[in-house]
Amino acid sequence: MRSSHPRSAAVAALVATALATGLLAGTADAAEGAVSADPIRIHDIQGTTRISPLNGKPVADVHGIVTGVRTYGSRGFWIQDPDADDNPATSEGVFVFTGSVPTVAVGDAVKVSGTVGEYVPGGANSGNQSVTQIAKPTVTVLSSGNALPEATAVNEYSVPAEYAPAGDPAAGGSVNGLTLEPSRYALDFYESLEGMNVRIGTSRVVGATDAYGELWVTVKGWENAAKRGGTVYGSYESQNTGRLQIQQLAPLAQQPFPVANVGDKLTGTTEGPLDFNQFGGYTLVARALGTVKAGTLAPEKTKAQSPGELAVATYNVENLDPTDPQEKFDNLAKAVVTNLASPDIVALEEIQDDNGAKNDGTVSAEQTLTKFTDAIKAAGGPAYQWRSVTPENNKDGGEPGGNIRQVFLFNPERVSFTDRAAGDAVTATGVTTERGKAALTHSPGRIDPANPAWGDSRKPLAGEFLFRGRTVFVIANHFASKGGDEGLTSHHQPPARKSEEKRLLQAQAVNGFVKQLLAVDKNAAVLAVGDINDFEFSGTAKALEDGGALYSAIKSLPKAERYSYVYQGNAQVLDQILTSPSIKNFAYDSVHINAEFSAQNSDHDPQVLRFRP
Repeated sequence: MRSSHPRSAAVAALVATALATGLLAGTADAAEGAVSADPIRIHDIQGTTRISPLNGKPVADVHGIVTGVRTYGSRGFWIQDPDADDNPATSEGVFVFTGSVPTVAVGDAVKVSGTVGEYVPGGANSGNQSVTQIAKPTVTVLSSGNALPEATAVNEYSVPAEYAPAGDPAAGGSVNGLTLEPSRYALDFYESLEGMNVRIGTSRVVGATDAYGELWVTVKGWENAAKRGGTVYGSYESQNTGRLQIQQLAPLAQQPFPVANVGDKLTGTTEGPLDFNQFGGYTLVARALGTVKAGTLAPEKTKAQSPGELAVATYNVENLDPTDPQEKFDNLAKAVVTNLASPDIVALEEIQDDNGAKNDGTVSAEQTLTKFTDAIKAAGGPAYQWRSVTPENNKDGGEPGGNIRQVFLFNPERVSFTDRAAGDAVTATGVTTERGKAALTHSPGRIDPANPAWGDSRKPLAGEFLFRGRTVFVIANHFASKGGDEGLTSHHQPPARKSEEKRLLQAQAVNGFVKQLLAVDKNAAVLAVGDINDFEFSGTAKALEDGGALYSAIKSLPKAERYSYVYQGNAQVLDQILTSPSIKNFAYDSVHINAEFSAQNSDHDPQVLRFRP
């Protein structure tokens, strides 16, 4: 199982991390090893900010009741002082990092001596907040079978509506040095409970159970509610304060984690220590886990296009290659036929080469596409043909050796592809004029592949189609991922989103190409589709839409239906179809078949747009 606090080294690495992030204050004092003569309480260790005032210093005989024991991953236990102070900013709980299976039990009264530290899950460069802990512990059990400190309720009344304070500009935008205001900010509220015994009541699941034994709930059922049960991330200022990750203390081999989908309910009381980890921030590590009550959510089916409508879809099929089980091909094929109603054109993202991640120079994807289109036919779908441009080996990012690329599938009984001097991986397609209308110089072809914006990233695939006598241009995109961005719970507020810089340049390149088409023919029908890896309100989307060249069609949906992906309990837009001005009347559907479910064929939901050219 994935560690909640993966540590690659022992305390030396912990101290090095703390030094690298400027977390160790007063290290000279720490080196002296002086221990205060006054009894140290847990709230003295936690202090009123995110960083312990005793960081780096030894402490002795810290008393508490054991509230949770973790025997896997980051091994250790939590203790809590049952005699709280009167300051809501100071937590009464702390994690004791043992590094080996602890010998204490829940309910033990213990005294702990050791060194206070600030551990940063994910490392100094992750932007994550730190976890205050006691390391190198000496533990004495004083008694057993004690009542646990009463769990603090986390609910719609206790969690503030405002997400986080603005970071201190003098500290690079960090909130680490700010005094916690738990009644004003959600992140401060959670931080003030770090390491403490907390509980939630019956709560709606907003992030399905994943492979690591975790799910997400919201304690604010009304907060930006999605139509199907999730909670929508609709702007950079609506982070959804009620979201909370749930794990369990029991190892999965000992106690399987419940399977839940979005819209299910985690009923009863879920109680345990409040942790912070790199894979989601504040996490209730359940000692007592509620019961999942299944909802009625089912995969959606879109409406079939009429004879005069052109249906265009985009679908990220998540690293599809011939080494995947036939079941994945069959399930994806069934989705295309049944859930997407066999679109006329399907832009696929993440089609891998013929041996997947085997890094041996193979770049062809003929076997992958043959296997997929055969599965579609077997599912009762059309005999799709395909067009693509084979990438250079290991030049387009993604899984090394996989050579992911975008591919057009099209139903030749409904639409034809206009082949024009098919381009290769390094040849740019351009815009020309044919019979007074816009045309591509290479179809299929890549847009500006030499542009540094596409370095180690997928280059856009442009194709020219003909439907009922009308030319339609489709640009299949797979923009740079969000890898390296800081999470919403970062100690920088607002969090740094470094990856946006590359997507902005990519969006500008695609927008510029669309403007070239529209300069030749202002009524050209152009669709820019794919995994944009960014939100409909983002700077990336604004750059794609610049000058009115394109419109993000998912914005035609009610806000409660605008999402294609669920991340950390936030239903959000990553996949988009954008339309040129001549495409005025259309029907748009984000077809929810994956993102809300624990069992997924891809982590993305496909998008479909129907219109009359």
